[in-house]
Formats: sequence, C-alpha cells, structure tokens
Amino acid sequence: MSNRLFQSMIHQMKDATDRILGVIDESGSIIACSELGKIGEVQQSVREELLYADEIITRDGFTYRPIGPNYQTSYVVMVEGEDKIAAGYSQMLAVSLNNIKNLYDEKYDKSFFIKNIIMDNILPSDIYIKSKELHFSTDDSRAVLLIKFFGKTEVVPFEMLQNMFPEKIKDFVISVGERDIVIVKEVKPGTTPSELESLATTIADTMSSEFYTKVAIGISTVVDNLKDLARAYKEAQVALEVGRVFESDKNILTYDNLGIGRLIYQLPTTLCEMFLEEVFKKESFESLDRETLVTIQAFFDNNLNVSETSRKLFVHRNTLVYRLEKIRKLTGLDLREFEHAITFKVALMVKKYLRSKEIKY
Repeated sequence: MSNRLFQSMIHQMKDATDRILGVIDESGSIIACSELGKIGEVQQSVREELLYADEIITRDGFTYRPIGPNYQTSYVVMVEGEDKIAAGYSQMLAVSLNNIKNLYDEKYDKSFFIKNIIMDNILPSDIYIKSKELHFSTDDSRAVLLIKFFGKTEVVPFEMLQNMFPEKIKDFVISVGERDIVIVKEVKPGTTPSELESLATTIADTMSSEFYTKVAIGISTVVDNLKDLARAYKEAQVALEVGRVFESDKNILTYDNLGIGRLIYQLPTTLCEMFLEEVFKKESFESLDRETLVTIQAFFDNNLNVSETSRKLFVHRNTLVYRLEKIRKLTGLDLREFEHAITFKVALMVKKYLRSKEIKY
C-alpha cells in the first residue's frame, strides 16, 4: 500500500474536520498525518494494545482504531480527541481507508494477484496483462504448499509463516480459509519432491514447537508458468484429500507420490462399487476376521515375502501359509500370486475410499 495514497486522503479530509488525523503502519510508525511534523513518530505500543482491545482505544489525547479486521490489520487510524466525535471520525476514516486500500491492493498488490490465480478468479488472458503491469515474471518455476491447521488454535500463525519466507517478491503467503494457508514458493529448476518435502517438514516442525498445533501439508508439482498455479493449488488440495483417505498417518503429502490412491480418488463411486462386487463375491470379505486382515496387511508391508512376514508376525511359516490358503478359499484370491495380490490391495483401497465417502459397502 502506497504511503502517498494515505497521505493524499488525509490531506483531503483535513479541511472537513478541525481534528488531527493520521495513519500508523505495521511497524508502529506514523506514515500519514494532517500535522506533517508527526510523520515518522513511532506508536508501537498502540498496535500492541489494539490486539487485546475490542475495536478501539483512547490514550494520550487520541483515539485509535484498526483498518480492517483487528486480528490481521496492517494499519491503524488515529484521530485527535477521546470523545464520541473522535470515535465517529475514526470509524468513518477507517472504513474509507479500508475500502481504498482494498481497491489499491486489488490493482497493484502481487499477493492479491497470486490469490486470484490460484483461486481461478482471473481469466488466463488477463494473467499476462496483469503480470506485465506488476512487472511479474511469468516463467519462473514455482510450487504450491497448502497448509491445513488442526486442533484448538485461536489465531493461525500467518505472520510467523510470512517471516519464514521473507522474499516477498518471490514467495507469497496467502490465507485462503479460516484454517488454510497457501505458500507459493519460487524454486530452482529441477527441484525434486524430496526437497519440497524437506521444506514442508521444517514448516510442520516449527508450527508444532512454537504453537503446539498439528498441521497437514499438501505439496503440488513444480509448474513453470504463472497460469498453471491454479492447477498446482488443486494438486495440493488433492494431495491432502487423498492422504486423509489412504495415508492418514502422514502429515506431509506430495502429489507426485500419491500412487494408485490418486487414481482411485478420481473414480466414480458407482464404478468402485461394481469393482468390489466383482472381486468380493457373496460377501467373502466380511468373512475375514481381524487376525486375517492384520496378516494380509503385514504380507503387503513385507512385499509378499512369506519368511519375512512370518518373522514380523512372530508366527511359524506354516501358520502363515495356512492363513494365506484360508484367504484363497474364502475370496478366490491367492495373495502369493502377484496379480491376485494387486487386485486384493486395490480392492482394500477402494473399500477405504468408499468409507471415506460414507458409503457402506
């Protein structure tokens, strides 16, 4: 936001009132004032007090009110006086400047521009026009990280995330929901998914240690064009959704590494139901007890290796072979054969997917 625009508005309002009017920025400095000598003075304590006030405070002969929502305000208006008239002036001034700020941000702010792209609120043809206006590079490599916060967190640590990514010309931290924050990160060409996962792990660890809050982070592929950020944002969303269903034990999920879960997630539920009917005839799956299901999962986890699975389950090899034979008789699928094992594994994932959609099968 341009300080000159604030000063221009304050100057125009000066003649409409006999009070001193001003604006304080995020650093606590007065950046615009009808009394020019006050510009540059620091009022940091005012901003700190406003964080714990309802909407307004009075002190030292002035009334102060935030511009915009109190929990995320960047600017504060100040009006001479501690009476009702000063309170009224401060409200009118805050509303007027907030509207002007929003219009200015929409036209000139790069973060607002990026948010419009990822939310698919701008035409592809307009992206190039707007990027030229903002002197924005369209061909740099970028990735999208979608951070979802869980647990009881009164204030999402938006400012801390901004501090973690100080390159505000290259990296953008954007709020897209009450508990969702997007980071659009410029990366070097050839950046691997593991490097992005390492960055996401750092973010998750910081949030956990500083705010005692759990987060899940979805990571997109790297895109090389500005217009592809909308697709990257959708990929990060899909990563979180697929992870919630198939990888609930993980909190860092990369679109590139979703495997077959990504394919299943995009299938119509009717097709999934038909597939299960073909694989598990006559409710054969329901006849499998919990011990058998644990055996099946262990068999998959150990790459269909009978000896290794029996060792991990602390059972005799012959006992495991007996259980696998029992599964074959009940379902018609011999898990020792690769094709049968693949079919069974996919069927288990499909059942999990349908349950996530609250479809009983």
